[in-house]
Amino acid sequence: MKNYILFAILITTFISCGKTKKNNSEKVDKSEIKEFVKNDKMDKTEFWKIIEYSIAKSNENKSEKEKVIIEKLATYKPEQIIEFELIFRQLIIEADDYKIMGAQKIIEGYVSDDSYLYFRCWLIGKGEKIYTETLKNPEFLSENINQGEEAYFEELMYVATNAFKIKTGKKDEDENFPRDIAIGKGLDYDFGAPPTKGVDWKEEELPKTYPKLWAKFN
Repeated sequence: MKNYILFAILITTFISCGKTKKNNSEKVDKSEIKEFVKNDKMDKTEFWKIIEYSIAKSNENKSEKEKVIIEKLATYKPEQIIEFELIFRQLIIEADDYKIMGAQKIIEGYVSDDSYLYFRCWLIGKGEKIYTETLKNPEFLSENINQGEEAYFEELMYVATNAFKIKTGKKDEDENFPRDIAIGKGLDYDFGAPPTKGVDWKEEELPKTYPKLWAKFN
């Protein structure tokens, strides 16, 4: 009888522990991605919130990240989608610095007008902390990205346009679309872009300028 009681206690304890573990696991799963709460104002805080949410939902899959951003952005008012584009362009222009270009050269091995633009899009798509810290010191990337990661995110240039089409039902771009309005406000990151900030570099200087990046990617 004593053995039977002891066996029953052990079984009960085992089941109880199993339930506890399961409940804890479920609790973690539910809290992994915070619920997205939209604000009425589109500012940099809201911009980064959308980016961070897309990172959490996409597991660094760029196609999925693009999809999440467009879906969320399309729930805002047209003028807020335009504001998103304005903020995006401000960040692209802010990141136009020779030290960022040097980081791209080390990571990807080459730099062109298009690849440099897509690299800055990728940097924004990595989230506020990586973007901000990298602008301070590109060596920050040495411990915050993986070798072999594709350091470009061209699709980010079109998310506001696609979200605007969904929101307004318009299929063809006109002067009321985010990109045209942004260019009209002087936020051109292409032919009319401001001069690149900082000091230009020579390739042979990069190993000493960014030793951690150089050690990781060369």
